[in-house]
Amino acid sequence: MRWIHAGPSGRFPLIRKISVIGMIFFLFLTCLSVVPAQEEELLDQQQLEDSSLQERLGAPTEKSSSFGSLIEEGFPVAALDTPISGEFMYDFNLELLLGDWPKKEPRFDIPIVVNSQVEHCIVLFQTTIRERFATWLSRSGKYIPFMRNLLKEQGLPEDLVYMALIESGFDPYAYSRSKAVGPWQFIDRTGKRYGLKVNWWVDERRDPEKSTIAAAKYLKDLYEMFACWYLAAAGYNAGEYKIIRAIKRYRTEDFWTLTKHQYLKRETKNYVPLMIAAALVAKDPEKYGFTGIEYEEPLRYGKVKVPELTDLSHIAKACEISLEEIKDLNPELRRGVTPPNEPEYEIKIPFTKIGLFKRNFEAMQPLEKFQFRTHSVKKGETLMGIARLYRVDLDPLLEINYLNKTSSVSKGMDLLIPISKDEEIRPPSAATKKNGKARNGSSHSK
Repeated sequence: MRWIHAGPSGRFPLIRKISVIGMIFFLFLTCLSVVPAQEEELLDQQQLEDSSLQERLGAPTEKSSSFGSLIEEGFPVAALDTPISGEFMYDFNLELLLGDWPKKEPRFDIPIVVNSQVEHCIVLFQTTIRERFATWLSRSGKYIPFMRNLLKEQGLPEDLVYMALIESGFDPYAYSRSKAVGPWQFIDRTGKRYGLKVNWWVDERRDPEKSTIAAAKYLKDLYEMFACWYLAAAGYNAGEYKIIRAIKRYRTEDFWTLTKHQYLKRETKNYVPLMIAAALVAKDPEKYGFTGIEYEEPLRYGKVKVPELTDLSHIAKACEISLEEIKDLNPELRRGVTPPNEPEYEIKIPFTKIGLFKRNFEAMQPLEKFQFRTHSVKKGETLMGIARLYRVDLDPLLEINYLNKTSSVSKGMDLLIPISKDEEIRPPSAATKKNGKARNGSSHSK
């Protein structure tokens, strides 16, 4: 047998080849284990960033809600396609994602039922009274914020504010055929029952703040009576006794069942559907076609105390604003002055003008008072006759002279006769005769 001798560079060639192959295989296995680990780390980092992004965007998390629950509840869900590559995930357009995110649905704290009656009212807002309703929406920006706060302070659902929308369109000077007045449309009797003053000088049914508090108290009483906001709202419109009689007559406390019968007036049957429709549209106007509404600035004011019979023009001058702005903040004042016998009447002024008002008002003293005439009572005259003579209401005549309807007057007694600046009341002149007949005239004398 012949042995083959190998040189130094070619010794044991087979063993060396096996060793090289083994090293290559070992390195290959090592690379395979490193790559998945890097990919896993990259995915973990990517998921962490995605989670942080979702939290910033308000995306559903396990602690809130999931896409599944949103779908079950009928909410629209914006879906994103799975990215083709990691590069796409990092380069996506954030604005597109935000644009596709579902709009937050309005929430309500009164029961919302959408039926054919409510849908009919929505169509009414969109068509027949569209322009008027748009005006109401614009005005709502001025009154809703502070009215909501007042309702909340009284422990009532804030969405009851939309009753004022359908009652008056948030107009303090609204006046109905039934002589209901103000944003909450109180009649005289009910307004006084809930603490609103109504006389020749003031009508607090026009005061957005005081009338809202009165409405809240009334609604609270109605809810305690019926334990249902629909029946409470219907009672606000028709009167509580009307609703009580309807419940007894038809033996049901379901508002929608009561509307199927003839006893309640159409206005009352429509009242709750109108309230629901107003809440739906006002909270999401664009959905119902009301776009570009320019909302008025929220009403913000402070209160200062002024002497009785202070002219509003002096208050406006002290605030360095227009008289119309002061009247707008104090619609309850009917004669352009604060009422008599109230030496510290609270007047509303812009809250930014309080300091300025105090400085200027002190420098303006003494102020010109409300205008009066003096009448010396003649033999046989009565209070009613004197009121007719000067064309004034009897109540302010009694109030300013500290009298009542049973008071008597005697010859020589001097009475103050109030003369309104906004509605100047002039006593009639002596009757003149023409063709043998008396004709009434008027005099500008004071």
